[in-house]
Amino acid sequence: MKLEDEKGFDITIIGGHDKDGNPEDLNLTIYSGEVVSIVGPTGSGKSQLLGDIEWMAQKDTPTGRKILINGQVPDVEKRFDIDSKLVAQLSQNMNFVMDVTVKEFVEIHASSRKIEDSEEVIEAIITQANQLAGEEFLEDTPITSLSGGQSRALMIADTAYLSKSPIVLIDEIENAGIDRKSALDLLVKREKIILMATHDPILALMGDKRLVIKNGGINKIIESTAAERKNLVLLEKLDKKLLMMRNKLRNGEIIDCIGWE
Repeated sequence: MKLEDEKGFDITIIGGHDKDGNPEDLNLTIYSGEVVSIVGPTGSGKSQLLGDIEWMAQKDTPTGRKILINGQVPDVEKRFDIDSKLVAQLSQNMNFVMDVTVKEFVEIHASSRKIEDSEEVIEAIITQANQLAGEEFLEDTPITSLSGGQSRALMIADTAYLSKSPIVLIDEIENAGIDRKSALDLLVKREKIILMATHDPILALMGDKRLVIKNGGINKIIESTAAERKNLVLLEKLDKKLLMMRNKLRNGEIIDCIGWE
């Protein structure tokens, strides 16, 4: 059953309980191309929800949640076989230990996926990663010398082009120092289901819906509204201004006029 090759992929979260044993009364299905943000205070249980999805929980995790794939209980090998993993996770901290260049790293992954026209794909991945990262890197840059933001940008581009996993879990992408909107647009364009834990109001409002986590449980599901979309446009304009000022600071320039208008 090659679920990752099928069109119209979906995942269903069947509620468990919070830290006090109070039930989560929900049955939520998320479809290919959807973006769901996960919000809540630090320590509320956002990462645990991502963990339940990564391991395709079957009421065998502390939350008691159950995950279905296309309405079915996933095969055991789909849960534990690395080669057929349904989920790709981009964590807050990514550190490479391989003694290879950026191009060699992507070549290894492309080769393992038996990708045709791999040179074209490899070039596209590196180009896309540089568009997401704040500081450009070369294909012969040692992968261990990449910054945190560059590493995250490379892995997002690599996941978009090479990963067969239909589900992408992202933990606090706002801390990576990359163009997060472009990163989300890229993954959505590749028809991935995206769930992201975030404290960033811009990312939270980019989602089709958001899950509010409280005391270890999914406390509320909020559908994005038209009013929130309008606010998102304003927030993005402010964010571009902040990005411009950050770049000026990095380049040693003087910020003598903010010019919000």
